[in-house]
Amino acid sequence: MDEQAEVTIAYGLPATQRKAAARLYWQAFGGKLGRVLGPDRRALEFIAGAIRSDHAIVAMQGGRLLGICGFKTARGAFVAAEPGQMRDSYGAVGAAWRRYALGLLVQDTDNERFLIDGLCVDEGARDRGIGSALVEAICDHARNRGYAAVRLDVVDTNLAARRLYERLGFRAVKLHPLRTAAPLFGFRATVTMVREV
Repeated sequence: MDEQAEVTIAYGLPATQRKAAARLYWQAFGGKLGRVLGPDRRALEFIAGAIRSDHAIVAMQGGRLLGICGFKTARGAFVAAEPGQMRDSYGAVGAAWRRYALGLLVQDTDNERFLIDGLCVDEGARDRGIGSALVEAICDHARNRGYAAVRLDVVDTNLAARRLYERLGFRAVKLHPLRTAAPLFGFRATVTMVREV
């Protein structure tokens, strides 16, 4: 990678970056989704096929994907767990229980606040302001679409992410306990955070 090349933030994931985006997403969320979407090879294939390129803002440098900020709308999510796609990847039975398990997570679309659906920055590109730049871009995108606020959900134990979001102006507004699903995902709750734009 050319370290001198400028990092660009852009709307939409280039088609050539789907596999890289799947790897980046799995790098960020495989720890909590591994028992449901794994094994790794199958999860990466599913994610690459399920990505909605028009539901992301990306950070690129010299042709390399450094970060993604996915979002969710009434038309879908960045990684859309559609029934047909899941069936193709996991078979009928595998898709059924996986969709049920994913439904135990907070799955709503917020009509009043723009919903971030995953922020991922490549491990080798962290601490360079890329996550912050992606959040600012998503806030601008939300404002341009007529939203007054942006919302995200973060795992309660991910204190580094919470600190980043707080520095960027988000505040915690609600705790969502997972209850009986906690052992499946490996965390106890998610925290909803909101920022006015």
